[in-house]
Amino acid sequence: MVASREFSLAFLSFDRDNDGKISAAELRLCMKATLGEEVSTEDAATLVASVDTDGDGLLSEEEFLKLVNMERDDTEEEERCRGLKEAFQMYEMKGEGCITPLSLKRMLSKLGAHQDVGECQAMICRFDLDGDGVLSFEEFKTMMDQ
Repeated sequence: MVASREFSLAFLSFDRDNDGKISAAELRLCMKATLGEEVSTEDAATLVASVDTDGDGLLSEEEFLKLVNMERDDTEEEERCRGLKEAFQMYEMKGEGCITPLSLKRMLSKLGAHQDVGECQAMICRFDLDGDGVLSFEEFKTMMDQ
């Protein structure tokens, strides 16, 4: 978990009543003031509960930092997924929604790697989990995680 001075200062500014804890109400107010995000009472309570390890319904500084890191991880995963979608679209045939041996061959040729269709078929076969002979986006993600 990353603990930086910036987030410690944010914690202090969110702790409006200076009790060393952030309530769901304080979290809502500060998210609106600092991020411009309108968070419902229920969503704020859910956020607090998601990292409230001592069950007091409040966020200690440590719990707050855990929440910040969870949010950052979610953002990084969303960015990674967006990048994978862009890469997938480069390899797929327009409108097919999958990577075929022919579309893989075409893209590899553009990148300077000349494979025949059979070699591309073998490459796809390794990650073709449903056996349909093409790569869906989910199969492509699995391949990229290898």
